Amino acid sequence: MERRDVVVIGAGPAGAAAAIRAARGGATVRVFEKAGQGRDKVCGDGLTPRAVHALNELDIDMSGSHRIDGLRMIANNTRRELPWPTTGRFADYGAVWPRRHLDAHLVKAAIEAGAEIEWNTEATPLLDGDRVTGVEAGGKKWAAGLTIVATGAPGNVARLLGAQRVENEPFGLAIRTYAETPRHADRHLEACLTLCDEHGTPVPGYGWMFPAGDGTVNIGVGALSTMKGFKKLNLNTLLDTYRDFVNDEWDLGENLERPRAWRLPMSVQKRHGPGWVAIGDAAGLINPMNGEGIDYGLESGMLAAELFLTEPATAPAEYDRLVGERFDAFLRTGRRFSFLIGHPWILRSGLRLAVGTQSIANMTLQVMGNLVDTDTPGAAGRVLRVADRTLALADPILRRTRAAA
Repeated sequence: MERRDVVVIGAGPAGAAAAIRAARGGATVRVFEKAGQGRDKVCGDGLTPRAVHALNELDIDMSGSHRIDGLRMIANNTRRELPWPTTGRFADYGAVWPRRHLDAHLVKAAIEAGAEIEWNTEATPLLDGDRVTGVEAGGKKWAAGLTIVATGAPGNVARLLGAQRVENEPFGLAIRTYAETPRHADRHLEACLTLCDEHGTPVPGYGWMFPAGDGTVNIGVGALSTMKGFKKLNLNTLLDTYRDFVNDEWDLGENLERPRAWRLPMSVQKRHGPGWVAIGDAAGLINPMNGEGIDYGLESGMLAAELFLTEPATAPAEYDRLVGERFDAFLRTGRRFSFLIGHPWILRSGLRLAVGTQSIANMTLQVMGNLVDTDTPGAAGRVLRVADRTLALADPILRRTRAAA
């Protein structure tokens, strides 16, 4: 059995960030990725100012990305073009960076830091009772002081460790493709908050246009599982309908690839245990209000590594505590709010409110940009704390009256 200080299962942004921070801190690190080198992860490719801040902390060269200065929100006949806020906590700009390029840069940085990457290799945690002692991968066993699970949406590893999605909590589905457009250098992300399915039912979710600066735009739609008729929702049809809506304004060419869908877990039963932690999507760290999780993945990966470097024995429990303090209130509020907007009449009223005034639209921007958490100062932070308390009281009613899926 070979030994490393840290083994990481998954080489996406979360896993790579953990590997970079651990290897730079002097730990021996081995990363196992079941896909091949150069994989293209299905994603919206948008990076929030929070994600840019995390990438800057990792010293990732972002010169190949396309800078984004703000968000254009569309709700019915209302349009608001809002710049990213200057908070001092995060960057004041975002970016669009196709995942094949983002992931490649992060993996390159991990290798340069000293981490070992093994592609086309599926790793399975080794258990001694309830303790993870390492992994089995490629016919070999690897012992480790900490096993970091960065496997994205739940799968075999999550089932083995009891880290599956909480069944009665919301989740999301999204689909995207690319198209050529003369507006590829637009400096705003665009989000249309008023979507309807082919039956005219309002969809809690949004359609997006994320200009990549390379002649193309990432076009996609996402929906929450709390809507009426979610199980019958046809994502391809929803994307086609949205494409028709934006086609003339963006002067779109043909789709450059077949639309591809993916699942967005927004909860987890357990995100740590003796000898292991789950990070990023595998820990349910996805904003229910926008489906974004790259920034949370980067932050949680770095945090897990830093805690292990400081005190290996207490790292898993301390990680769970700090992630809870940083993210749980906001994510919990988002999940509860998703039950509300699963009702069409509440969704319609909520969208009018979300963009109705400049001040409220600015708060919506912070929510859509993952710029709100427990420590957020100002009005947005206060609204989050009040909403968390209020929706906690309403939670039993929200669940009993949720829209039929």
